[in-house]
Amino acid sequence: MTEALNERSRKILEAIIEDHIASAEPVGSRAITRRHGIALSPATVRNVMSDLEDMGYLIAPHTSSGRIPTEKGYRFYLDSLLRVRALTAQQKERIRRYYQRRGLRADELLREAGRVLSNISHYTGIVMAPQFTASVFRHIEFVRLSHGRILVIFVSESGLVQNKIIETREDLSQRDLENLNNYLNQRFAGLPIGKIKQRLLHEMTQEKALYDKLFARFMGLFDAALADESREVFIEGVSRMLEQPEFSDLERMKRLFQAFEQKSTLVEFLDKCQKSQGVQIFIGSETSYREIEGCSLITASYHSGDGTIGTLGVIGPTRMAYSQVIPVVDYTAQLVSQLLETENE
Repeated sequence: MTEALNERSRKILEAIIEDHIASAEPVGSRAITRRHGIALSPATVRNVMSDLEDMGYLIAPHTSSGRIPTEKGYRFYLDSLLRVRALTAQQKERIRRYYQRRGLRADELLREAGRVLSNISHYTGIVMAPQFTASVFRHIEFVRLSHGRILVIFVSESGLVQNKIIETREDLSQRDLENLNNYLNQRFAGLPIGKIKQRLLHEMTQEKALYDKLFARFMGLFDAALADESREVFIEGVSRMLEQPEFSDLERMKRLFQAFEQKSTLVEFLDKCQKSQGVQIFIGSETSYREIEGCSLITASYHSGDGTIGTLGVIGPTRMAYSQVIPVVDYTAQLVSQLLETENE
C-alpha cells in the first residue's frame, strides 16, 4: 500500500523527478532549494529525501547525496502529481501538417504516424495495425508465382494491404486463380473478412452438387491465406534510444533491439493495450516483459474506418517527459482515427 505523503514530501519528490527527467543525473538537496524555490534548508531537504528513499520512492545510485526516482516514485508522480496540459491549437496544427499528403494508403498513414510520434516526442514511435481478419473485405488477388506457390494480396475497406505467399499441393493456373478472384470479389466485398469462410461453407452446402471440387479449392486457398495471421507493427525512430544515457549498457540495448526486430513481444503487449480506453502508461517492470525492461510506454487505441482497432504510442526510457508525450499520443490516436474514417468515405 502506498504511504500518504505530506505536501512538503510531494513537492520535493516532484522536483527531483522533473530535474532527473531533464538532466538524467542524480538530484541533490542544494539543487532542489536553488532551482525550485522551496523555502527549506538543504539539511531539511536531505532528511525528506532520506525518508522518501526509505519508503521506496527514491534511490541513491552512488554514495553521494543525489537521488533518482524509482518506478514507485514515477508511478506516484503520474497518478498524483503530474499536470498534463492539453495541446494548443498551434501544436495540433503542427501535428496535422505531417499528414497533409492525400491519397495515403492506410498502412502508409500508420507508418507516417509512427514517424510523427518519434519526431515530436524524440523517442521511438510504435504503431500496430488492426487485426486484418477483423477488417472489412474490399478486394483480393491470387497471383501464381511458380508451381505450388501463390501470392495473395488482401485489401481491406479502410485501405490496409496485406501481402502473403502461400504454398499449395495443387498446381493451379493463373486462369483458375482469376476465376477465384472474380468469385470472391463479386460475392463478398463489404463483408468482414473473418465471416467470409462461414459464407463459403454455407454456399458450399447449398450448391454442393455443382461446385464441390471448386469450393474445396476455394476453401483450401482461403484457409491458407488467413492462416497464421501476424500483426504488422511499424517502429520508427529506433536510433533515438541510442541517444538516451540509460541505454549505454550494451546488454540492455541488445535485448531492446531484439524486441524491435522480432516484434512478437510488442505485438503481444500492444494487443493487450488496445482493450483499454484512453491513454495507458506503463513504467518499467509494469510491462512484465524483460526485453523492454527499463522502458516506459505510453499508448492509445485508434479506430479505423471499418471499425477495427489498432494501437499506437511511444516507447522511451523510464525518465520520459511524460507531460509532453501523453497529450501527443492522445491527439495522434484521435487524428489517425479521423483520417482513416475520412479515407474510407
